[in-house]
Amino acid sequence: MKSRLLVLLTLYVLAAPVIAQGVFVCVQANGTREYRNNGDMRGCRKLDLETISTIPAPAANQQAKAAAIDPSFPRIDGQIQKRRDQDRLQILMEEVRTEESRLSELRRDYQNGEPERLGSERNYAKYQERVAQMKDDILRTEKNVEALKREIGNLK
Repeated sequence: MKSRLLVLLTLYVLAAPVIAQGVFVCVQANGTREYRNNGDMRGCRKLDLETISTIPAPAANQQAKAAAIDPSFPRIDGQIQKRRDQDRLQILMEEVRTEESRLSELRRDYQNGEPERLGSERNYAKYQERVAQMKDDILRTEKNVEALKREIGNLK
């Protein structure tokens, strides 16, 4: 019973434009039910369904216009925004310097894929694992530097 109701409800929602014509349930000769938008078969009866009320959402550009016109919408003074942008630029530049110094340190320790073996790395697999981790750290730091420089480029 619940599955029939679920099917009917799903059909009702998906077939909203068809509902204007009507939804018919048709019982076939073998006893199965079929839901249709026309009742031209034998054994069909029209279902009495309530109409669905729909309210369209406002367009995105209308919302933006409303925000631009609304006097209660928070505004930031131009000088304050410039100061914030300058602070942000300084923070990003400092982050780039930090990441670049970390990158140079990682590359120095990596030694082109042949770093010095540690005393605790008698097992060659441990050494290879550390080298792979170092390589991953270098790649991640390079991506961080690129992302920070891209962000700085977007500010200018």
